[in-house]
Amino acid sequence: MPRVDFSLYLITDRHRTVDHSLHVVITDALDHGAGAVQVREKDLPIRSLLTLTREIAAATKRCGAQCFVNDRVDVCLSVPGVGIHLRSDSLPVDKVRRLVGPDRVIAVSTHSSDEVQRAEQQGADFVVLGPIYDTPSKRAFGAPLGPTAIDSARSKSRLPIFAIGGITLESVGEVMGAGASGIAVISAIMAAPDVGLITRALCAEIDRHRTTMQ
Repeated sequence: MPRVDFSLYLITDRHRTVDHSLHVVITDALDHGAGAVQVREKDLPIRSLLTLTREIAAATKRCGAQCFVNDRVDVCLSVPGVGIHLRSDSLPVDKVRRLVGPDRVIAVSTHSSDEVQRAEQQGADFVVLGPIYDTPSKRAFGAPLGPTAIDSARSKSRLPIFAIGGITLESVGEVMGAGASGIAVISAIMAAPDVGLITRALCAEIDRHRTTMQ
């Protein structure tokens, strides 16, 4: 089984949900095709974060999906089977690998083709590259890179590359056409009034463009 066998990567933000609890959003997204969930709730106390990660890990396991925790090696090690998603300025991948062992999946946030290349050299399993388009949550990381950044990164690395930053249903084709392995989204699903509907639509659009490229 490949270490990265999904194409829709959901990143949590419980502050953005619309009329639904985070658990309802996660369950609906998993039931309708999301293949991985990253627990990214930086303001939670450690005990609450650990409890939430365990709950989401159980939900992903039931659906055959993967679960990641954002940048917390301690939480990763406390929940069996959970991977870790590192910030671009976090500990080096090779050091984290020594801490978590060979079986945990390690993802890295990247903001340039050079960072993608470095993540691969250090042993990451996949990267998230962005922001591709303008989005409030990613403005701290600089101007939008545009879809051409995916093609540039693809020329330097064989890692799976997930596009992030302002990804909508309408832009899926553009990022997939540029060489993305999949997409990572926050508000597109977290803030959706109908989580199941948008999740199904995103998965269908990814599959359609993947088939076109084959």
